[in-house]
Amino acid sequence: MPDIKNLTYAGAVNEALRRALTEDPTTLVFGEDVAAPGGVFGVTKGLRKAFGDRVFDTPISESAILGGAIGSAMFGRRPIVEIMWADFSLVALDQLVNQAANIRYVSEGVLSAPITVRTQQGSAPGACAQHSQSLEALFAHVPGLQVCMPATAQDAHDLLLTAIRSDDPTIVIENRTLYHGAKAPLAVGGPVLPLGGAVTRRPGTTMTVVTWGAMQFRVLEAADALAAKGIDLEVIDARWLRPLDTGAIKRSVQRTGRLAVVHEAHTFAGLGAEVVADVVCSGVDLRQPPLRIGAPPARIPAAPSLVDAVVPTTERIVAEIEAALVVDGSAVYA
Repeated sequence: MPDIKNLTYAGAVNEALRRALTEDPTTLVFGEDVAAPGGVFGVTKGLRKAFGDRVFDTPISESAILGGAIGSAMFGRRPIVEIMWADFSLVALDQLVNQAANIRYVSEGVLSAPITVRTQQGSAPGACAQHSQSLEALFAHVPGLQVCMPATAQDAHDLLLTAIRSDDPTIVIENRTLYHGAKAPLAVGGPVLPLGGAVTRRPGTTMTVVTWGAMQFRVLEAADALAAKGIDLEVIDARWLRPLDTGAIKRSVQRTGRLAVVHEAHTFAGLGAEVVADVVCSGVDLRQPPLRIGAPPARIPAAPSLVDAVVPTTERIVAEIEAALVVDGSAVYA
């Protein structure tokens, strides 16, 4: 039976890393400031003391970090690397896209790259444009890469362990606004979950809303507000974006007949478009056109007031969904 611990999101990630390092001596943890300082967000605190040289700091070179991870993975190690901001992975895309994602293919299955890349993304006050991008669609587009975005402390723990056990490169995208929230009961020590799978965070009948990452909490707040008006949203947390659980999404839309996708990333070429296309092309009978809610094609500003003008807020989600369901004062969902 799993044990129960009260941990924050950051504590849940730390717990998963401790378990991986304890159970598998080939596991390594490295990146910028992850060892002696314990991570810029404190997520890897105490790991260097507990596991010694298997947890170490690197130079400020994302390309070198990922290149070292790929090389060590090809020869028997299971590295877990931290890229401090997802934006910084862009200087090492060759290592991810042309190397890690290709190794199994170009070696005819002889070699693999069991690397886990931990990073975090999303808007936060004062973060500025170079530290606020949502890049999940870019990563999910690449065959050979697996991508997940845990939003709860339990998922931060469980999905990371699944990623670490995978024999293929996996990008785990966390969110710094979630790291140090309230503690919550966390089941630890249980079996490692299989890869993939969405989860229904709130059952409903009026419309299916698919979301992921920190945005799900605003969607759930919007669902509570709309429930008072008789609009009953079913909220699905995709969690795994590659592989995407299209089956769970389509089964939900078949029940509700309506679909909305909400994400923090730009709407144009965002992953929401893939969700919508998959549902529409599958022939699911929709009662009305699907709805996409995301950021406009603009850089994320530094000022919190301006961030709220770009990233979907709870109020905007409520307004756009209600506008789609109520025409000239009459409910089209009745």
